[in-house]
Amino acid sequence: MTAHLDPTRRHDAVLLFDVSDGNPNGDPDAGNQPRTDDETSQGLVTDVALKRKIRDTVSLLRGDDPRYGIFVEAGHALNTRIEAGLKANPGKADAAQQWLCEHYFDVRMFGAVLSTGKGGGAGQVRGPLQLTFGRSIDPILPTDHAITRVTQTRQEDIDKGERTEMGSKWTVPYGLYRAHAYFSAPRAAKTGVTSDDLAALWQAITLMFDHDRSATRGEMKLCGLYVFSHPDALGVQPAAALTGRIKVVRTNTEKAARSHTDYTRTVDNSPLPDGIELTKVVDLWP
Repeated sequence: MTAHLDPTRRHDAVLLFDVSDGNPNGDPDAGNQPRTDDETSQGLVTDVALKRKIRDTVSLLRGDDPRYGIFVEAGHALNTRIEAGLKANPGKADAAQQWLCEHYFDVRMFGAVLSTGKGGGAGQVRGPLQLTFGRSIDPILPTDHAITRVTQTRQEDIDKGERTEMGSKWTVPYGLYRAHAYFSAPRAAKTGVTSDDLAALWQAITLMFDHDRSATRGEMKLCGLYVFSHPDALGVQPAAALTGRIKVVRTNTEKAARSHTDYTRTVDNSPLPDGIELTKVVDLWP
């Protein structure tokens, strides 16, 4: 079995993705401006936003498979789904959890709070995969663009003779972001993650920006996905010692970056600890 597809091994991964002339993750508390770190002005993309893209892509890839339902899905009440698990396993919260893990990919992979609904719910599932926020390598410069449209919202405005409406649109000229993913094999054993589940996960991450396009997000792409696989379930090296081997720096600090090729990606090629394997799932650098 390919190392990064083995659910009995621990995995630590680095994701590199970028945005051009788009808003990768708007902040609803700030007029939908791109999220930033107030102290460093680095761009941020929440783990929730990344998981949403993974969920939606898995649904496209495996939508006909009953094992790959999506628990957190627009238009569906969570309590209804929790109660279906309890109905299938009356009086057995642990069995209801397993039932939900078997039917929903995101419960199996990310975990879920199942303690709502009738009868106290079904407790909580701790998922094996955790994602960090994406953080841009350099500070970003959010830009507010004024836009107009020829169609009014209200008829009374047309009756007054108004011909256009004004609006605004936030974009980031360019940003290269980095996030980390951590997979725990002991937790995966409890939720029933299989090799096929890991294949679906890495494929979804690879394709998630291609199936989440919108005028708001501009041009986004995955530039790199690097998976460090340990030889066993618990691992033999701290995650930071492995993810830190992937380094990204801007090549010319006097020039504004506008492409991932304006950065140099290096991988520390010193010998890895015994049993650890590095899989470059995606790598756009030459």
